[in-house]
Amino acid sequence: MIPALNAGAAAELRERTLTSLYNHRPQWLVDAHRALDVAVAAAYGWQADITDEAALSNLMELNLSRPAVSSADETTSADADSFEEESIVPN
Repeated sequence: MIPALNAGAAAELRERTLTSLYNHRPQWLVDAHRALDVAVAAAYGWQADITDEAALSNLMELNLSRPAVSSADETTSADADSFEEESIVPN
């Protein structure tokens, strides 16, 4: 724990939590979430203004379309050998 220089500083530090941040939703956080949403939509080939409900529905459909894989089969050396790194940032 970092010692506070004074009681006011200590009180302010106690308020700097993720819960507090998300409860207050500063504009920079709203903007960052929107940019992330747009990037994810682009990565999946969806419209940038896709609704949360539509995105969740699409993700569920994609998840259900995947073949069932046991945890022992998830990572094999063949998978590792065929892995190709891709950029997740749209151009």
